[in-house]
Amino acid sequence: MKIFLAGIVQGSKTENQKHDQGYRERIKKALTENLAGCEVYCPIESHPNSLDYEAREGRTTFFEHTAMAADADCVVAYCPEASMGTAVEMWEAYNNGHPVLAISPMGSNWTVKFLADKVFATLEEFEAFAATDDLRELIGAEEEFEEEEEEYEDEEEVEADKTDEKEADDEDAGDE
Repeated sequence: MKIFLAGIVQGSKTENQKHDQGYRERIKKALTENLAGCEVYCPIESHPNSLDYEAREGRTTFFEHTAMAADADCVVAYCPEASMGTAVEMWEAYNNGHPVLAISPMGSNWTVKFLADKVFATLEEFEAFAATDDLRELIGAEEEFEEEEEEYEDEEEVEADKTDEKEADDEDAGDE
């Protein structure tokens, strides 16, 4: 399961400054601890100095990230205030039929309200939700998890059959 971690970087700042990005680690931890095997892509980890990019590199990065949000199995968006880039990433996921989880106190903001499958007012609310099976169900990971479990059980059955066959062959060899 691929999850795109969208969230405020510059927000409404008019200067070339970032908002505190500490929220990203908390969200990643909540996801990876509760969704075995999920891959969380965090744009800031791959592009920590993106605010300093020249126009061409910045444009390329922006469009690559919006395409990644569109292709992800789920987008988790952190919006403590308006963030145009996050809104575009949310739209791309929504427009491609992928679940969007928003962490935002702006529950009445139309972008948050109409694009998100679920809205959490705080990081703490999201972390509590992530610790439940409801998260897997909402983003469709429940089916993926069940398929992985079935594959594992099938592999165990094959191994058990091989062991039984080997034991039977050993018994036959002992009878000769």
